[in-house]
Amino acid sequence: MSDKGVAQRVEAVRRFNRFYTQKIGVLQEGLLESPFSLSEVRVLYELAHREEPTATELGRELGLDAGYLSRILSRFEKKGFLRKTPSKADGRRSHLQLTRQGRNALAPLDARSSAEVTRMMAGLSPAGQRRLVEAMHTIEELLGAKAEPKAPYLLRPHQSGDLGWIVQRHGVLYSQEYGWDERFEALVASIVAEFIQKLDPKRERCWIAEKDGEPVGSVFLVKKSKTVAKLRLLLVEPSARGLGIGSRLVDECVRFARQAGYLKVALWTNSVLLGARHIYAAAGFKLVHSEPDPLFGEGQVGETWELAL
Repeated sequence: MSDKGVAQRVEAVRRFNRFYTQKIGVLQEGLLESPFSLSEVRVLYELAHREEPTATELGRELGLDAGYLSRILSRFEKKGFLRKTPSKADGRRSHLQLTRQGRNALAPLDARSSAEVTRMMAGLSPAGQRRLVEAMHTIEELLGAKAEPKAPYLLRPHQSGDLGWIVQRHGVLYSQEYGWDERFEALVASIVAEFIQKLDPKRERCWIAEKDGEPVGSVFLVKKSKTVAKLRLLLVEPSARGLGIGSRLVDECVRFARQAGYLKVALWTNSVLLGARHIYAAAGFKLVHSEPDPLFGEGQVGETWELAL
C-alpha cells in the first residue's frame, strides 16, 4: 500500500467530513438554532434514551472527557434539566435522569432535527433514500466498534401515497380479518384527513414501516389536548407480522410523546383486536374503560387504554 494511496484516501475521508458537517449544520454556534452545542444536544439525547445511566457510562459511550462531561451535566442540573439519584450499589456514583423540563428542552430539537433530515432527503427518490441509508450503514459497520444487526425493516415519516395506502389497507384487512364493512374504512379516511388538515409537526407524527421498499405498517400520534396524545391507526401487514414492527411503532409513539411534553398517551381499540391489545399491554398501557360497541359487529366491546408518561 503506497503512501500516496493512503494520503489520497485520508483526504477523501476529510473531504466527506467537511461536506457532511456543513450539510447537517454542526458548524453553527448553536446546533439546530438552539443555545446548545452539538455535545450538549447529544448528551440530552442519550439521557432521554437510556435507563438512568451513570456519568461514567455516558462518558464512555460518547467518548467525552470526564471533566468536559461533568461541566455539561452541572449546567443541565442548574437549569433543572437533570436529576441525580445516588446508586444503591455504589454511593460514590449517581444515576442520571432527565426531568420533564429537560425532555421539554429536547423535544423541539428532536423534531427540528427530524424535519431537517426529511428536507435533506426530500429531493431523493425512495430508491435514492435507501441507497443513502445503506451507505451510512456501511460506514457504521466499517468504522464502528460494534455493528448493530440490520433490521429487516425501517421506520420513516409518511410521504406521498402513504396516506391513501393506510386507508385502503385498513379497509381491506379489517374486512378480511374481522368482517368490518365500509363504515370502518370511512372512519379511517376521516382520521387521516383530519391529521393532514390539522397537523402540528412538533407534537404530531405518522410513522410508516417499510420492508423491501414497500409499506408494511403504520401508526399515528396526534394531539388530543395540551397534555394528552392519542395513538391511532396501528396496522401491520400479515406478511410482516412476527418481526416486532407493531411494538416498535408503539414504542416510537411513546418516545415522541415524552419528548413533545405530553403527560399521557390514550388510545381506543376493540376487544377483538387481540394482537394489538397484547402490544399495548406489553408497552405499559392500562385498560381504563370499556363499553359495548356494536357499530362493526354484535358482541364487540370498545376499549380505552392509557399510559402515564
